[in-house]
Amino acid sequence: QVQLVESGGGSVQAGGSLRLSCAASGIIISKNSMGWYRQAPGKQRELVAGISSAGFTNYADSVKGRFTISRDNAKNTVHLQINRLKPEDTAVYYCATGSWRSLVVAGTADYWGQGTQVTVSS
Repeated sequence: QVQLVESGGGSVQAGGSLRLSCAASGIIISKNSMGWYRQAPGKQRELVAGISSAGFTNYADSVKGRFTISRDNAKNTVHLQINRLKPEDTAVYYCATGSWRSLVVAGTADYWGQGTQVTVSS
């Protein structure tokens, strides 16, 4: 049974930083593609960052240079470091896993976490 549990969300002021974590069980993250999505109220869910089993990364244009996805294989955990937060980054952030093609191209996943709220005030 695959479980993805996110943590690290919160309320911060613009310009601040957060580090989101996704603890995985039932899969080995180093052998799977992992992604972080977000969904803001009234907007479609979007992929913000993905990391393939080979370590290749992909970022949405809106977050390049500010977001960094990484993984701690020993802890079977994926992180998303978010710097220089903007009010438009406010959303629920979800961890997901699936094939690289499904994550990056189709915007779908085989498994999802429950999400963690990030709220950025100006």
